[in-house]
Amino acid sequence: MWLLLAFLSATLLGFYDTFKKKALGANAVIPVLFLNTLFSSLIFLPFIILSVTTNVLDGTIFHAESGGWEVHRYILVKSCIVLSSWVLGYFGMKHLPLTIVGPINATRPVMVLVGAFIVFGERLNGWQWAGVLLAIASFLLLSRSGKKEGIDFKQNHWIWMIVGAAALGAVSGLYDKYLMASPDDGGVGLDKMMVQSWYNIYQFFMMGAMLMLLWYPKRKHTTPFRWDWGIIFVSIFLSAADFAYFYSLSLPGAMISIVSMIRRGSVIVSFLFGAVAFHEKNLKSKFFDLILVLLGMICLYIGSR
Repeated sequence: MWLLLAFLSATLLGFYDTFKKKALGANAVIPVLFLNTLFSSLIFLPFIILSVTTNVLDGTIFHAESGGWEVHRYILVKSCIVLSSWVLGYFGMKHLPLTIVGPINATRPVMVLVGAFIVFGERLNGWQWAGVLLAIASFLLLSRSGKKEGIDFKQNHWIWMIVGAAALGAVSGLYDKYLMASPDDGGVGLDKMMVQSWYNIYQFFMMGAMLMLLWYPKRKHTTPFRWDWGIIFVSIFLSAADFAYFYSLSLPGAMISIVSMIRRGSVIVSFLFGAVAFHEKNLKSKFFDLILVLLGMICLYIGSR
């Protein structure tokens, strides 16, 4: 069951990336991100209210547990990590082709694995090392494809923003493992619905402050904001993808390394939309790079079983 939920989450993430690219086209990044956190918060706010004030959701997967500062401080940290990743990722995606952003984001499982190696002292086997090397090779080849479009990976700061977003996403994945694991396994044992509901709420207030302090005073001298219906779909698909992800992690036997790898299969969906909907260039060389990424993920899957 947790594998099926991971594949569902991957598919939904692919649509999330596609609508995000659409919403960001020639648009101001900070207002788009603010609205995404607003709509995501509105999706989960009813679950919080019903869980606190009634017994309607008791015993269901939609029930959000309550807790004090000793619990919410962990969720606040997650909000900071995820929002930092989103800010970098949104700015990078706005200025880069989806067929380049997708494969870079797909290297997150490798970063999670390396992070587990460094932080948790986990040892990598032969298959896992093969996956790491294939991911590195795909990144180098992707930089070659980028040069055909005038994108220098070494000097292009949008590329480094995407890399930074992927790295922070990997940190978030490792942190999720810590939050969801039971105290007996060295984790915090937080309720999945509580984490997803409240981290969206916290991000909304953070983005509200960023909107008022950074973008609004300079709105007339920077990229203007225009409404795009894709903004709503970004929130819908992200919320659904994260719900499937957190629910998957909460099930017995779920492995964060496997779930993280499967979720990055979203690159297939976003790559297809980049080719068909956005008519992006150099697809043959990028497709070869994508194949290397997917082979690396397969190696990681075999090595992590």
